[in-house]
Amino acid sequence: MPINIYPVLLCGGSGTRLWPLSRKSYPKQFSVKWQDHSLFQNTALRFKADGYYAPTIVTAEDYRFLASEQLRELGITPNSVLIEPASKNTAPAILAAALHLMRTDSDAMLLVAPSDHVIPDDKEFRNIVATGVESASKGNIVTFGIEPTRPESGYGYLKLDAKLDCLVNKLDKFIEKPTESQAEKMLATGQYLWNAGIFLFTAKTLVDAFVALAPDMLAGVKSALSLSEDDLDFTRLEKNAWDKLESVSIDYAIMERADNLSVAKYSGNWSDLGDWQAMHREFSPDEKGMVLSGQVKSIDCENTLLRSESESQQVVGIGLKNLIVVAMPDAVLVADSERAQDVKQAVVLLKESSVKQSEEFQRDNRPWGWYETLALSDRFQVKRIVVKPGGCLSLQSHFHRSEHWIVVAGTAKVTVNDEVKLVTENESVYIPLGAIHRMENPGKLPMVLIEVQTGVYLGEDDIVRYEDIYSRK
Repeated sequence: MPINIYPVLLCGGSGTRLWPLSRKSYPKQFSVKWQDHSLFQNTALRFKADGYYAPTIVTAEDYRFLASEQLRELGITPNSVLIEPASKNTAPAILAAALHLMRTDSDAMLLVAPSDHVIPDDKEFRNIVATGVESASKGNIVTFGIEPTRPESGYGYLKLDAKLDCLVNKLDKFIEKPTESQAEKMLATGQYLWNAGIFLFTAKTLVDAFVALAPDMLAGVKSALSLSEDDLDFTRLEKNAWDKLESVSIDYAIMERADNLSVAKYSGNWSDLGDWQAMHREFSPDEKGMVLSGQVKSIDCENTLLRSESESQQVVGIGLKNLIVVAMPDAVLVADSERAQDVKQAVVLLKESSVKQSEEFQRDNRPWGWYETLALSDRFQVKRIVVKPGGCLSLQSHFHRSEHWIVVAGTAKVTVNDEVKLVTENESVYIPLGAIHRMENPGKLPMVLIEVQTGVYLGEDDIVRYEDIYSRK
């Protein structure tokens, strides 16, 4: 490859279409596994190759530690991690990444990609990216279209200027999601590709496009970036300037109005895993159309996905046809496979009813590890807490509860007021109400403890933080 490319990975998302496996607190790019890694990790590995710099990540406040931890597991140090103060769709996010990279490389070439797509053949996809470099170097914006394998009504399309055999073609126009009959007619012409939402361009080309087509947004993003602050390994875009930006996709803001677009065609396997039908299709159905995952049994079922996310939860399907069944410890989805796109409506309904499962999991991921609630009543709560090696909870106190900690694996370094001591397996410590306290894992293995809280109020907001290595407030 004649030029180095900066991958820009977009890590937002609401986690609604693959509920209950994916939720707002832990969306699909982090929660859905493909082979041995999350979708986000697979995307990062796809561009861990010659000709590519370390990735630039654009994500939200809630996901910054998730992204960093999953990259750390791969041994990847990101070029930078930009934190959006609020979700504003893809146009401001992509522009911020371009302006940020131009600070150190005025000739930067960016490959912008969602972080939740499945592309099994990484090498072949990089080969297709290489075919677009020359066009991008000449000032074009190259978008990547997927050769359709079926008349899909759930995707947007790219119409080519002509039915050509070359790998990089001129784009005629973007097409919104068609009806199934329209998709069938489009497929027959050979001029249409699925829109993958992946783009290659120089930063200068993109900025020039915003100068011409969206100057107000350019001014706002420049302001948010110029007033940004470094926080640990993150760059926080300035909130006031960011909040004033229009929420709009890069397609609407630039791509559908630009006249310098070309399309590189990718003929390999690809999926955005956009709903449970896509999950059923991509996870290798057997001869009866069954996809089984986890502790499940199937009797006389056809064309059905059965999935259990807990080793202690057995799911049995009898005589099922064309269904999606996903069982998690705190939520179960049963849906007609033809209604897979409507799962997000269920999330809206649950959210309107203030159901915690609409957006949150039992397991709450934190920068130091995770915890889950094992039992909860009016005046007590029992949690399992796992602290990763080197993890350290904030120095804190509570107004309304006291706590008992029992270490069941590893060793905890515990601070209670002025006393600091090591607590090992099968030992416990009491944290009185109002005591200033902290726990750390000084070991090389995860530390596990059971926490019993007692008091009149047990909410997570009953915390006064005095020190925090993760800069949380």
